[in-house]
Amino acid sequence: MRDFEDSTLWRISAFERNRQQTGDSGFMRLSGPTLLPTTLLAELRRLDADPASTDMLEVVAACLRHREPALLCLQHEELVWPVTLFPGEGVYHSPRDMATASVGGLSNLKLVVAEPPGVRPPGHWMHERVAQAEHYRPLPPLLWAFALHGPRRSLLADIAGPAAYRLVSGSSGVRPTAPGALGSAIERLQRESVTVREMAQWPGMSAERASRLLNGLYLAGNLLITRTRHSPREEAARSGRGLFGLRKRP
Repeated sequence: MRDFEDSTLWRISAFERNRQQTGDSGFMRLSGPTLLPTTLLAELRRLDADPASTDMLEVVAACLRHREPALLCLQHEELVWPVTLFPGEGVYHSPRDMATASVGGLSNLKLVVAEPPGVRPPGHWMHERVAQAEHYRPLPPLLWAFALHGPRRSLLADIAGPAAYRLVSGSSGVRPTAPGALGSAIERLQRESVTVREMAQWPGMSAERASRLLNGLYLAGNLLITRTRHSPREEAARSGRGLFGLRKRP
């Protein structure tokens, strides 16, 4: 069986054969629990039961919300990438850097299976269970790539619904950057709270691009969400008044 440290990735056909023969992915190298923590497992089962929510980014978001590490086996084109998320440490482990994955492949990325971690995070006292240092990489760039280029085109369930969004500083103090219209949108979000519909009307933006950007900011911890029934502009339109309280002419 291939070692988790091997930099050569599994082909999906070989991976599935191994799962049928052994009952697991082949990457679970640690002794201990064979199931994910109860709270995370319950949410993943809920996602699995809801076809509208079952996608890779929702699972990643669930791991971050619960701050629980998990091994995600992701199908990128014809290969399986074992990616272990460590939300508490802000890193991920993979035998190869997912930054080298093609954008086209990211757009069709699929979650094959989620399991308990096969390695420990860097700095863990059980150092013999910690993998090679070069296989640990910063988590935020991976989350950003998943949000901007992954398969999900709409808002994550946790941030969807009537709401206004604004950019805030994350715990690390680092603000994500993006080129072109997305970069301009980030600048505007720093100054004002807006809805997805309003963002979609900005130059170079669309409903999909706005949703992807907000998903990325949410996963990075840079998004302030204000739940509201209507935006200020929508309230003004409904009441027949302008934004400054002046009644519009008929």
